[in-house]
Amino acid sequence: MGAMRMLGWGVLLLSTACGASRTAVTKAEPGTGGSGRASDESAIASTTRRYVDEDLGFEIIRPTAEWQLDETNERTPEGLAIPVILRHRVTGAQVVLQVAPGVATPVQFAERLTQGLRQQPGFTTTDPQPIALSDNAVGFDFQVGEGVRGKVAVREGNSGRVLMMLATWPTEASADITESVDALMAGVRPLPEPSVAVRATPRVPEKEPGDPR
Repeated sequence: MGAMRMLGWGVLLLSTACGASRTAVTKAEPGTGGSGRASDESAIASTTRRYVDEDLGFEIIRPTAEWQLDETNERTPEGLAIPVILRHRVTGAQVVLQVAPGVATPVQFAERLTQGLRQQPGFTTTDPQPIALSDNAVGFDFQVGEGVRGKVAVREGNSGRVLMMLATWPTEASADITESVDALMAGVRPLPEPSVAVRATPRVPEKEPGDPR
């Protein structure tokens, strides 16, 4: 059941990223980040290109203003969230982010997704490999026919979630676009776990009178 859900997740992402007629529901003006849940956060995001979703536990730091962020608030039939789609204004490249419960590790997810995509007409993929986004992140490259190239990155989020990024761009785009895509993927990060922040600052007991410490 988990494998089928993961395969469906990836196929949906590919259809979303590759579909020429795909139109996202824009919740913010171009260049404005933030989830709209806090006006102060939105004000910060508009100047720093930082987008924060506290409900799903992630943030996005866009490397340049050429990346437009559109909120979609969509969900798959299985209830998996597709919170945002990012588009590169110059090249037409896209990065789709999806957040799902951690039903498998990033490695397992990438392996099963790769197997499924190789069964789709016109798709070729590399083998999943560790990538530098985090200690447990994995990714692979793919191509759709002669016109579309792309890559997938999967990493653990917080609170038992998984973050998956799927990027596509035209084959004729310059090599610089892969660097821009990599920079954007590196800017998608889980927010710190609240419990970690609490444990990081333990309370030191006060010394009792006469305590030699």
